[in-house]
Amino acid sequence: MVRFPTVNSELLQDPVFAMAAAQFDRVADALELDQSIRDRCKWPKRIVTVTCPVQLDDGRVETFFGHRVQHHLSRGPTKGGLRYHPKVSIGEVAALAMWMNWKCALAGLPYGGGKGGITCDPTTMSYGEQERLTRRFTMEMIPFIGVETDVMAPDMGTNEQTMAWILDTYSTHAGYLVPGIVTGKPVGLQGTEGRTEATGRGVGFLVYRVLDRLGISSSHASAVIQGFGNVGRHAALTLAAYGVKVMGISDVKGAVWNESGIDVKALCRHVDLTGSVVGYAEAEAMDPEEMLLQECDALIPAAVERVINGENAGKLQCRVLAEAANGPTTPDADLILEERGDVFVIPDILCNAGGVIVSYFEWVQNLQRFNWSRSEVLTKLETKLQQSLERVIYTAEKRGMPFRMAATALGVEETAGAKGMRGLFP
Repeated sequence: MVRFPTVNSELLQDPVFAMAAAQFDRVADALELDQSIRDRCKWPKRIVTVTCPVQLDDGRVETFFGHRVQHHLSRGPTKGGLRYHPKVSIGEVAALAMWMNWKCALAGLPYGGGKGGITCDPTTMSYGEQERLTRRFTMEMIPFIGVETDVMAPDMGTNEQTMAWILDTYSTHAGYLVPGIVTGKPVGLQGTEGRTEATGRGVGFLVYRVLDRLGISSSHASAVIQGFGNVGRHAALTLAAYGVKVMGISDVKGAVWNESGIDVKALCRHVDLTGSVVGYAEAEAMDPEEMLLQECDALIPAAVERVINGENAGKLQCRVLAEAANGPTTPDADLILEERGDVFVIPDILCNAGGVIVSYFEWVQNLQRFNWSRSEVLTKLETKLQQSLERVIYTAEKRGMPFRMAATALGVEETAGAKGMRGLFP
């Protein structure tokens, strides 16, 4: 069993943060980081919690708790999503901010990691209630966010409309339009082409490149995807466009399986009509847990954390594990996969970096007041991802590290180097 590190703050007593901290500590030990730099890289710079009283449609006032964690600002403003979910906690948000930190540094983006969330269930809230909650949260966060301080983006339970409300609230307060305050906003409000599909497309591109490296032709490859939200959907569409046979897809309600391959576009139409993959006529139902263990070339967890664990890691039958979700593989599972040595892991901070890379492109366009075409955005995205993949593979081979350690090491070294050069004030 992996022993999680002792967490000094009760606010961060969370299994997801413990997992992120364990990954960091393992890399910090390998890099022999000085303790002073190590602590500054590990612990968040700022943890902000606010209360958001909101009048509901029935006249009641309910108070929601919102959080924002800014992991560090040594390399630029913090960058990261805002999620609405009933199980949002400070520890989870802090872990996601830490992972975003290494993700941005690995991709060479001038950002620190940030993440936010509001503990709520958006599926039970009306459009008006979500708007009032978003605007209240934004007002409470105004002292802590800004184009050069902290830039939010959509995440689980939020979308481009949420970002539009944040933009409007912040801009109204400023007295002029501030498009760079968020990314992932509508194109009509100076969002960028290609942002919606960026994360999923990046996942599909990296799987395609890794399969090619392993000598597996995409036209003879198969894939299984856990999660069919925005990321899972676009990953499936991208892989299908490369000729990969997508055999299994699941969501929160169930899973469907077709050994001969699922028509991804037809499944998308079914989901748009019914809200779930369940009931799709051209595939049979399967237990979602069993689907993870089916033989395939690429397994893509694109849902939540810790789904690949010590119990199922030894039973996986994939050649490539592409982590489209954040933190889908536990430290115990990592050790099992490393001992096996037959699974190429594309770690989350590389695999799902497409979203933040295109968010960076959107932010740059906002600063320049200049729009790029969709093809230009997606071409630049693939170039960035290819460069990051090559860096991770080279580092893993040169240092004899697993791919996750190599990716994290690159991010940690970049951050530690910036902190070392800037020094400590006062």
